[in-house]
Amino acid sequence: MWRMRVVHATGYAYKSPVTASYNEARLTPRSDSRQNVILNRVETIPATRSYRYVDYWGTAVTAFDLHAPHTELEVTAFSVVETEEPEAPAVDVSWEELASAAVRDRFDEVLTPTHYTPASRRLERVGRRIVKENDPQAAVIAAAQWAHSELKYVPGTTGVHSSGIDALREGKGVCQDFAHLTLILLRGMGIPSRYVSGYLHPKRNAVVGDTVDGQSHAWIQAWTGGWWNYDPTNDSAINEQYISVGVGRDYADVTPLKGIYSGEGSTDLDVVVEVTRLA
Repeated sequence: MWRMRVVHATGYAYKSPVTASYNEARLTPRSDSRQNVILNRVETIPATRSYRYVDYWGTAVTAFDLHAPHTELEVTAFSVVETEEPEAPAVDVSWEELASAAVRDRFDEVLTPTHYTPASRRLERVGRRIVKENDPQAAVIAAAQWAHSELKYVPGTTGVHSSGIDALREGKGVCQDFAHLTLILLRGMGIPSRYVSGYLHPKRNAVVGDTVDGQSHAWIQAWTGGWWNYDPTNDSAINEQYISVGVGRDYADVTPLKGIYSGEGSTDLDVVVEVTRLA
C-alpha cells in the first residue's frame, strides 16, 4: 500500500477583468476498493463559495462561481490518498456473452462512439484480427499494445480537442490520445470500456517524503465480467502509483476544470502537479 499527497494547482490570467465566472472542478480522487481518500480540499484565490456533488459517472465535482471582477483565478486541489494494487475481476465473460442483448443494452453508453472516440473502419479491421486470436481479457491488452505501438509519446503534439483518430493520423500524442485510441478499438470489438483520469507517481522506487513533479494521467477501464484498469501509454497494468479521479466515456466527461466567464480575451493557463509519497 502507498500513501500519497497530490497538489494540483491551476492558474488563469485574463487579459481584462472578468466580471463573472462559473466553474466545475473534477479534482477529487475516488474512494473505491483500490483507493481510500483520507483528505481532499479544493481552494480558490480569490476565495469563492463552493458546493459539491457527484456526477452521473460517479465523479466528485466541486462547483464554484465568482461574481467580483478579477484578472486572475487560482484553483488548487490538495489530496491525500492511500492506494493498493487492484484485484483482477473474479469473472471473465466470453465473446458470446459480450455480444448478448443484455450486455449491449446495459453498457450502451460505453460502447457507443463519441467525439473523441469516433468509429473507424480501419480500427474495426484491426479489432477483428485481435478478436480472432484472443479471449476478451487478452484482447484488451492486445488493443492497448496496438495503440502503444502506433503512437509515439510526444508532449504538446495534440490539443485537448484532438480525437484518437487525429492522434493516429499524426502518429504521436499524449496519454489522453493513447486512451482514446484504445477505447475506439475496444468499443469496435464490443468490449465496454471507459476513460479514466487521474495522477501517476513517476517513480516505482519513490523515496518517502520526496516531492516530485507528477503528472495528470489517463488510462482505460474495460469490462470483461468486471471492470479492470490498463494503461496503454505505458503498456502496463496499474499499481499503487496510480490515483484515479474521474471516469466517463472520454476526456469530455472528466475534464479537470471547465467553466464559462464573461469578459474579453483569452487566458494564460499554468498547471503544476506535485506528488509526494508519504508511506
